[in-house]
Amino acid sequence: MARRAIQDDVRKIFSKYVKNFVQRLKKPDALEMLQTEFNLTEDEAAIMFDLFDKDNNNELSLWEFQQFYNTVGSNAHDIIASFHRLEKDDTGTIDIAEAFDTLRDVKTDEGKTLPEKEIEMLLKTSAGAEKVITLPKFINLMCRLKTYRVLNAD
Repeated sequence: MARRAIQDDVRKIFSKYVKNFVQRLKKPDALEMLQTEFNLTEDEAAIMFDLFDKDNNNELSLWEFQQFYNTVGSNAHDIIASFHRLEKDDTGTIDIAEAFDTLRDVKTDEGKTLPEKEIEMLLKTSAGAEKVITLPKFINLMCRLKTYRVLNAD
């Protein structure tokens, strides 16, 4: 399996927080990086860390950080702000119907809207059995939507 090269901008940010040349950041260092470099609160940084610590070892590897950077990165603050705009009464969740209406207005990079069946599928798989979309689920949905756009670019 071919390994993809780590992007220079990813390596540059990550290396500011690395100690002893180990290409992993322990959770406190990773949280500091996410807060400092991406203007996230401590709670928001913790949510991002938990989403991207794929092997659940309480460390963020350079590869895991690249996944964050490429799917969320500089849009992290905007994604979280979008969630809070949709959130009602500080419940920590958003209404699926309102999310559906919002996604109906989302345009792909080519200016096309998403078909309703695909929006429905994205929301159902994101909301899960609880039928609730929390901030971590919303971030995951936005990452999937970005991947969807890339896959459907052809």
